[in-house]
Order: sequence, then C-alpha cells, then structure tokens
Amino acid sequence: MTVQMQLARIIISELTDNQVIYLKEVDGSRQFPIMIGIFEATNIDRRVKNDYVPPRPLTHDLIVNVAESLDATIEQVVISDLSEHTYFAQLHLRTGSGELIEVDARPSDAIAVAVTYDPPLPIFVSEEVLKGATGSNED
Repeated sequence: MTVQMQLARIIISELTDNQVIYLKEVDGSRQFPIMIGIFEATNIDRRVKNDYVPPRPLTHDLIVNVAESLDATIEQVVISDLSEHTYFAQLHLRTGSGELIEVDARPSDAIAVAVTYDPPLPIFVSEEVLKGATGSNED
C-alpha cells in the first residue's frame, strides 16, 4: 500500500553539502525529511517557485523530454524502499501501448522530475517506508 505525499518544505543551506526536503502526508500528519544534493534542491526550489525558466533543458527536463519523445507518460513517483538510511524511488511511466514501466531513480531526481510538471506529478511513499522514516506504527 502507498500513501500520497506532498512536498512540504525545501531547506537549502550553503553551509553544508546536504540539503533537506520534507514530504508530508496529503491526508494525514506524518512527514519526514530526505537529504539531497544542492543541484537537486536548487532545481526543485526553482520549479516550485515558478521563477526560473532555464535557457536550455536541465537533466530533469531531459528525462521528461525523452519520455514524451518515446510516447510515454510519467504518471507518478513512488518512494518504495528504505535501506540503511538510503531511500529508493521509481518513476512510473506508461507507454503509448499502455504498458507500465518502473524506472529506478534517486528520490531527489524523481521529485525534481515530478515538480517539472504543472501541476506536479503525484508522489507516493510505501507504507513500510513511511513507518520506517517516521518511526510510526500507524496502520
């Protein structure tokens, strides 16, 4: 089972290599942080604020453009696993023939792809990952 989440906060600090994004449960109160790199944090922040149009496609634009060129639609992001403090994610793509393809991705890249769209793609987290990330035992 997965839980729909939304991007709640982006914390960018020039004093550290790790930036933080917070995901919050759409229909609940659980939230958790994910440490990401400066490039991904900056790109996510710019897209969320809608104040930056790159002169050329960035990596996340490239992913969207490649999918569209192959007649595929990126439908959602799923953060599917947590192992040794590392999150694992997938982009779920639907081909023109209707086949669902799951592409392995870092959560930061997957979320950056999600916010490239307007409105952003849905972000889901497996219940198991959410429980592990929040220390929650909710069902």
